[in-house]
Amino acid sequence: MKNHFLLAINTGSTSTKVAVYEGEELLFRESIQHRLSDFKDFSQIIDQYPLRISVINELLKHHNFDTKKLDAVVGRGGILKPISGGVWKVGDVMLKDLRDTKTSQHASNLSGIIAHEIAEPLGIPAYIVDPVVVDEMDPVAKVTGLPEISRRSIFHALNQKATARRAAAELGKPYEKTNLIVAHMGGGITVGAHKEGRVVDVNNGLNGDGPFSPERSGSIPVTDLISLCFSGKYSEEDLQKMVRQGGGLKAYFGTTDTQAVMKQAEAGDQRCSLILEAMAYQVSKEIAGLGAVFGGEIDGIILTGGLAQSDEFIGKIRDRIGYMGRIFLYPGENELEALRDNALRVLRGEAQAHEYE
Repeated sequence: MKNHFLLAINTGSTSTKVAVYEGEELLFRESIQHRLSDFKDFSQIIDQYPLRISVINELLKHHNFDTKKLDAVVGRGGILKPISGGVWKVGDVMLKDLRDTKTSQHASNLSGIIAHEIAEPLGIPAYIVDPVVVDEMDPVAKVTGLPEISRRSIFHALNQKATARRAAAELGKPYEKTNLIVAHMGGGITVGAHKEGRVVDVNNGLNGDGPFSPERSGSIPVTDLISLCFSGKYSEEDLQKMVRQGGGLKAYFGTTDTQAVMKQAEAGDQRCSLILEAMAYQVSKEIAGLGAVFGGEIDGIILTGGLAQSDEFIGKIRDRIGYMGRIFLYPGENELEALRDNALRVLRGEAQAHEYE
């Protein structure tokens, strides 16, 4: 079997992560952490494109990697119209939507654009995998108490799907035959109900749904938020930033560094202890609530993302939801590996890439 060469790209809000693989073997991997000052002259995330692609090209040059060896370039998916999970080809229609400044305020949009720009001159395909807009929710899960508003599916689909497949393999069952609850806990927190291969319910962690996180507000009392909107103190842009980037630990402590807050808690800061306990409490409630989706028939619960690296934080959740069944712990994001594995499945003929229209 041919070992395909792959370039995987994951553009995050403050990082650019790149890896080159020969088959499953990692040839090299780099993670560039950006300072906020790097982006101060960019009014839109899409404006960061020249900086991001130059960083990637410099990394490839630094490692003396000949891009002509590549068989495909694969990037993390961004804000698009709702689509199903899987691998998607990057083409003209997708590029137009990824560049749309009305919807592209998510750093992951840059991954697909950059993947295409590198792949096109080489005559090789560019893909995205399980973008954040994967929508497999059951109709009943989208209904709210106001007909003007429906729940939307925006979540950490890439890592959630990858870790769910990993747990299913450990269970000796196909992903499509398992019932799993996956909690991705990073800068944002999303908890999904994976029912026989479909994420039939999940909180929209980007837009103020579910547990609060290091940088997002999570669900908050609606009428109080309405009062804040009409208080005259904040613009719409201010409030959007408060919910998406300035909530959670950022709002309480001025930082999204969970480790720093934990150290303060260990040193005796009672407020830090309370807020961390509340965050774990809300994650636990979200997990337990999804138990109703399966009627209690759950194969396992997966805890993943950056916060899963903290034994103390995970312990707080285990204490509350351990009764529900087996817990799988997969710390970190694992997103570059997920991009690799899905692209290889397509290149090896084990899966088909979808056309975005």
